[in-house]
Amino acid sequence: MTTRDRDEERDERINMEIIVDAYTPEEQAMGWHIYLEETMDFPFKARCIDEQEVSPLEESETVRVVGKPSSEPSLRQQFVTIEWMDREFGVPLSQLEPVEASSDTEQAIEDWHYWLER
Repeated sequence: MTTRDRDEERDERINMEIIVDAYTPEEQAMGWHIYLEETMDFPFKARCIDEQEVSPLEESETVRVVGKPSSEPSLRQQFVTIEWMDREFGVPLSQLEPVEASSDTEQAIEDWHYWLER
């Protein structure tokens, strides 16, 4: 998706459900944190689509996402907890795409990716 591609239905959901009544970046970040936590159905499988310096995951690697950590939410990064090599830790949601997940989970992750690309 290029920044010119707009999804009016997704834009409306983001504006009317996720960041509604959020006037500061901190409030918007909290809106995203709550939306993702309440909408994603854990656990689910996801694939790494983007290697990032803050994460050990490699592109195409599949992991089990087991939750959402209580880390400080931001508008640039939301984290999820994964199981990887007998450990659990947080990785950026932006580097994952759902493989085996509910439609609500898929939509929530697609919404987050869309928001970041805007």
